[in-house]
Amino acid sequence: MSAVCQLTGTKPVFGNNVSHSHRRTRRRWNPNIQHRRYWLPSENRFVRLTLSARAIRTVDKIGVDRAVARIRARGERV
Repeated sequence: MSAVCQLTGTKPVFGNNVSHSHRRTRRRWNPNIQHRRYWLPSENRFVRLTLSARAIRTVDKIGVDRAVARIRARGERV
């Protein structure tokens, strides 16, 4: 599973764990990615979206039709 949000494009971020002795090891912060199924009334079908938790709130606010339009504007297939 790819940890990339379809709506916002949020991806994992990389950095360092820094211990008390100040040794550094690489680590990764993953976004909170969820799979959600939404009914798309304009196309009379369900769409399955891979969204971050923040993007789920955005879809609730702007509606699934506008969210899918934004995803398609980014060049992704839904």
